Amino acid sequence: MAFDLHPRLDADTHLIRDWSLSRVLLMDDKRFPWVILVPRREDIREWHDLDQKDQQQLLTEMNRIAAAMQREFKAEKMNIGALGNIVPQLHIHVIARHGGDDAWPGPVWGQGERVPYEDEAEEMLTRLRNQLG
Repeated sequence: MAFDLHPRLDADTHLIRDWSLSRVLLMDDKRFPWVILVPRREDIREWHDLDQKDQQQLLTEMNRIAAAMQREFKAEKMNIGALGNIVPQLHIHVIARHGGDDAWPGPVWGQGERVPYEDEAEEMLTRLRNQLG
């Protein structure tokens, strides 16, 4: 069986690119610069379900996207988390935060209504792709 992206993640995100392990996705919520990493492995629900090599690669990719986003969006704080309470497929949220954003200082999930990028999605995808090289 091949890797399949969970339907909820597929519906709520835009593809940035695939890295060696992860599918890199932009969350479709322009209130926050928010990227999701999904290891392209089948039936993985938890970090510890990955073998050690994949765990190290996921950490490397997480650090890479966090540093790029902090530079690009001049973030005061980077929020990184893996909840999986609604979407069981292992995925890592990497979110650039600023004092005064719509959820500050609380977490972004469950705060207000999502605001889709619509026509601005391509611009944001280009910014992220350029930052990632």
